[in-house]
Amino acid sequence: MHDTTNLGFAWKSVDTRYGHFRNSLTWWMLSSLLYGLIASVAGVGSASEPDFCVGAAVRQYTPDPLLPVSGGLGPESAVTKKQGELTARAVVFQRGDTVVAMVSVDALGFPAVLCERVRQRVPRIPADQILISATHTHSAPDCYAFPDGRGGHTGNLEYIERVCQRTAEAVNAALDRLRPAWLRVATGEARGKIAYNYYAPDLYDRRMGLLQAVTPAGQTIATVVNYAIHPEVLGANVGILSPDLVGPLCQQLEQQVGGVAMFVNGAQGGMVTADNRDLDRPRDALKAYWHDQRSWQECVRIGHTMAQEAIRLLTDTPFQKAPSLVCVSRAVTFPVESDLIWNVIEHSPLAYPHNADRTITSRVNLVNLGTAQILTIPGEAMPNIGFYLKRKMRGAQPFLFGLTNDAFGYILSKIDYHSFPRYDYITRTSLGEMTGEILIRESLELVDESPVPDSPP
Repeated sequence: MHDTTNLGFAWKSVDTRYGHFRNSLTWWMLSSLLYGLIASVAGVGSASEPDFCVGAAVRQYTPDPLLPVSGGLGPESAVTKKQGELTARAVVFQRGDTVVAMVSVDALGFPAVLCERVRQRVPRIPADQILISATHTHSAPDCYAFPDGRGGHTGNLEYIERVCQRTAEAVNAALDRLRPAWLRVATGEARGKIAYNYYAPDLYDRRMGLLQAVTPAGQTIATVVNYAIHPEVLGANVGILSPDLVGPLCQQLEQQVGGVAMFVNGAQGGMVTADNRDLDRPRDALKAYWHDQRSWQECVRIGHTMAQEAIRLLTDTPFQKAPSLVCVSRAVTFPVESDLIWNVIEHSPLAYPHNADRTITSRVNLVNLGTAQILTIPGEAMPNIGFYLKRKMRGAQPFLFGLTNDAFGYILSKIDYHSFPRYDYITRTSLGEMTGEILIRESLELVDESPVPDSPP
């Protein structure tokens, strides 16, 4: 598509000069000729260059009355109030016959069995082109239905079904709102006190990735923020149900630039978390532990900081007016060594699909969207895996969508697995020693087999 900003003025000038021909055959011929010329310049109706279109929508599913929240395996925590709303957010991209939906839900995790429930309700998009991510808030009800060790589970099945229903509604609404768009892609370091690694403070990816769709008239349709961080400023134990920092991030972006804002996590395993440290109150200086500020005000501070950094990085970013859109995927099988996770797979009432040889199969997607190349991760990859994948991906603007299409535990490389005491917890809640190696191999084969992203404009 091409810039049509001055075409309306040109048409008006011609219309004035040749007004006396309006009712004649000559005027009809001239107007047809000029319209054809304008359409050619603008790219309207060009069979060789299909329109790039984007639609976005949001649906809320905050439980009423409130439900307990889950921060992981183990008992849920009671809540007494909410801060913000839990939402499903969908952005649909279309070019020609290719349609890709990117979806984000406010949940600790959204396993593949629930992703399939959503996809079945969206028959207009191929199932393997609907990418569903969990924000990983630790202040939302359990969507895993974890077994409780007493023959029951910690999930509310009616709530879980409502989340699936509302998520599908968001995708279908976004699909119904498709309209011509231009694309911005930006990547760069996000500044400020946003994140840190609880296990090794400086070991985390500071890069933020941004996708922004804007109409040719300049109206923002959607802004997607991709950044590696645990949204656990509040955590599960303060009695608040909340999207955590993701809520203020999206609200601030929507207020300042318009459209729908969406957050997708990155490689935030082990533990790349929100930097809510009170640096004036060390808890154990030798081990680099601090007391935390677990308040809604801190959620707002971090969310707004992220929003301002997103706006800064997008400033002066050129538009891609006819970006390519390619989506491919492959099924990847992982062995399940963890007895803890295998117990969830076998005993959750959600009936997780699994294989007889104690393996599970997940989907990994690769999307080329203009100059961006996006790779999905079905869990919480350690930051070193994220660094390696980004370095090996094609193009200058790599994105990693973590906790996407599935959400089973941490993903470690074999050299990190059970390596030292601080990694004991993430080892226990990982599928197994080879999970990271399998993910890297299969993901990079998918990268190698796929087209190269567009060159920067």
